[in-house]
Amino acid sequence: MNNFASYSVMDEEFSQYFGFTQVEVEKFLADYELSDKIGIVKEWYDGYLFGNTEMYCPWDVSNYIKALTTNRNKEPKNYWENTSSNSDIKAFFEMPNCDPSEKFEALLNGGTILETVTDALTYEQAYDSESNLWSVLLMTGYVTPVRHDQVSSKQKEMRIPNKEVADIFQTAVVDQFKASVDETELHDLMTALWSGQEERASIILSDLLWSTISYNDYHEDYYHTFLAGIFVGRGGYAVDSNKERGLGRPDIDLRDKRNRRCMIIEAKHSESEKDMGNDCDKAIKQLRDNQYALKLTGYTQVLRYGVAFYQKQAMIKLDKEDLETK
Repeated sequence: MNNFASYSVMDEEFSQYFGFTQVEVEKFLADYELSDKIGIVKEWYDGYLFGNTEMYCPWDVSNYIKALTTNRNKEPKNYWENTSSNSDIKAFFEMPNCDPSEKFEALLNGGTILETVTDALTYEQAYDSESNLWSVLLMTGYVTPVRHDQVSSKQKEMRIPNKEVADIFQTAVVDQFKASVDETELHDLMTALWSGQEERASIILSDLLWSTISYNDYHEDYYHTFLAGIFVGRGGYAVDSNKERGLGRPDIDLRDKRNRRCMIIEAKHSESEKDMGNDCDKAIKQLRDNQYALKLTGYTQVLRYGVAFYQKQAMIKLDKEDLETK
């Protein structure tokens, strides 16, 4: 095909066809008697600016509404997980002499960055420079312009569009942390946990937190992802995260079958530093009440830990109650 015209997310022409408009989403929800869900849908799947048109992601909206027709209480989720490997975000960490930490930190804290971008890239050029990578993220919806009226056509002030994409960035950051963390520190953390050294484990976990990107709005999901990033995939252990056990779903269920020992961890996000001790106790109570250690047949050591996080601090408490192997 020759002499065809192409339009990107930066062009005004046909911008209304890149996704769903506000009016279309409101009608979509109303047709299924789901108008009360507009706030959640907007928080998770809105926020894109294509040309001069504000848009929702049609794939996400369609999937979430489909889920709601089966269960009106269905929580929103990341529908991009099965459509992208997030390799474009990870490419920043692999590029020589490129440290995106400050820019990622600004974006994840709800801020903006100013970058020179272009929509005229070939595939071979996409990973040639940091600015080209930002262009790729803009074209693929990981970031979006703050406004249509920009300082210049090439410089764009950009932000993360919504909660779903913020979750993708967060996961990529945790994955990078997991790949780069000092194995000696992890070994020391595991040694402290298996031997019941609460204070030592708290210090090491806090040190690991300092290696990650800072957030203004820390929340429990972030800390759960952080913990899973530390434990899941480590050799020698069988690890489950949020898998049903007893009467609920513990955050981390780690089993060392060779040495017949098991560790169950429940994490809480504290509102202040002074609340951390009490929140550890609440986590331990949840471990007991939900019988997370039930039916761990054959294990000679079962440890239950309550963990509390406040910003970049961690406190770990061991449940001192004797555990009988069931």
